[in-house]
Amino acid sequence: MALNKGKHIIEEIDGTRCSLVEKGVSPERMEFLKKLLEINKYSVKVASEEETGTFKIGVTDMLFNPVVDVYKRSLKSPSGKIVTPAYWLQESDKETEAEVNYWDYK
Repeated sequence: MALNKGKHIIEEIDGTRCSLVEKGVSPERMEFLKKLLEINKYSVKVASEEETGTFKIGVTDMLFNPVVDVYKRSLKSPSGKIVTPAYWLQESDKETEAEVNYWDYK
């Protein structure tokens, strides 16, 4: 899901209502998101979209919204660092230290 679209979508995956994280993703992207979300203690559901050979991925937490949680900085990477938008979108393989929050700067 693009991080500039905040629409919250609910879909049924394997008979369970889920907050849709992304749909139409490659197997590599699906594995990346599944691992990242499971590290953050979300119950992940994945369904194959047969006609396109892609996947849709969702979490059973109905309040989860990827845009909100990435920018709220509540997700952690496998190494325990804050997930940045670049890391979420896989634009940067390198996990970077989080920038200093303006309210923490002295």
